[in-house]
Amino acid sequence: MRILMVAARCHPLMGGIETHIQEVGPRLVSRGHEVDILTTDPTGDLPVEETVRGMRLRRAPAWPKNRDLYIAPAIYRAIRQGEWDVIHFQGYSTFVAPIGLCAAVQSGTPFIITFHSGGHSSRLRNMVRRSQHALLRPLVNRADRLIGVSQFEADFFSARMGVPRERFIVIPNGAAMPCPSVGVTVDRHLVLSVGRLERYKGHHRIVAAFPELLRRIPDARLHIVGTGPYEEDLRRLVETLGLEKRVTISAIPGSDRQRMADLLAGAGLFALFSEYEAHPVAVMEALALRRPVLVSTTSGLLELVERGLCRGVPINSSSQVLAAAIAEELSSRRQVPDMVLPDWEACAQALGEVYREVVGGSTPVRLPLEAGMPPAEPA
Repeated sequence: MRILMVAARCHPLMGGIETHIQEVGPRLVSRGHEVDILTTDPTGDLPVEETVRGMRLRRAPAWPKNRDLYIAPAIYRAIRQGEWDVIHFQGYSTFVAPIGLCAAVQSGTPFIITFHSGGHSSRLRNMVRRSQHALLRPLVNRADRLIGVSQFEADFFSARMGVPRERFIVIPNGAAMPCPSVGVTVDRHLVLSVGRLERYKGHHRIVAAFPELLRRIPDARLHIVGTGPYEEDLRRLVETLGLEKRVTISAIPGSDRQRMADLLAGAGLFALFSEYEAHPVAVMEALALRRPVLVSTTSGLLELVERGLCRGVPINSSSQVLAAAIAEELSSRRQVPDMVLPDWEACAQALGEVYREVVGGSTPVRLPLEAGMPPAEPA
């Protein structure tokens, strides 16, 4: 089967969607499928075409260079000129989605959308989200399948876009990681926060809580892993609070899975105080390595708390409350039991089944724009 995945960002960049593609794409290739990736490169520094783990990557120019809008007209041309059995849109939040969706509709190629929704640090972008969803609804309504990475995400977009919930299926992100290297031990005083350096991710909340945490646990340290536009603000906050010797900020290439596994396995606590997550890959990776996880009780993170996978604290908690929760987790040395977690093999298998159903014609034929569709397989 010829599969095209369309995403604003991909290898070698780091992030949830990027990791998702890097995990499921090669697994689909190993099952005999041809997988092409159509993505963007606002910098112009990456190869226009390359092959990565059996997947053919093509990068289109995008503008502006220093913003995450990803306006890429070449996406439309590439989809209209190519031939695939099915197109899978990974993510919806940039201009790549409407440009690509219009091309898919015009080409008549069956297409699928996985929302991979996330928050944003811009107040303006958050204010226009509802309008964005309304404008995308006619295109979303033409999809052959709609996929949420969590029950929360499927419920949210069903309500927000006025699409019947039975049209969604849920396919969670995987949680597999390499085994830690020999000799890696747990540092009971190390707190780890992983994710793109955006304000909504909440890294600054952990930094702000650290002076109080150090009064409780003098040897505590924080390692923030990621890149993004909020890095300088985080570094200024660390400097203002005099935490240069206690807080480090660095990046790990998305392809270096072993290094990330070793870092996660050695942490006393993984913390993520994000304002919005659908089904965070980094959290699932920490759980896969049996590390205790502390999160804010919001969006898809609340779903993980309710399932007993993580401990939660309210999103509006003060620095004192956050410090107390972190200190309690570090001091308790809580043992994370073996858990049945979703894995990437199951994710790739589920996607392959969806592709076969769509291409094989066992799904209802798409109806005209705005007319809705008969129910798909329930989640």
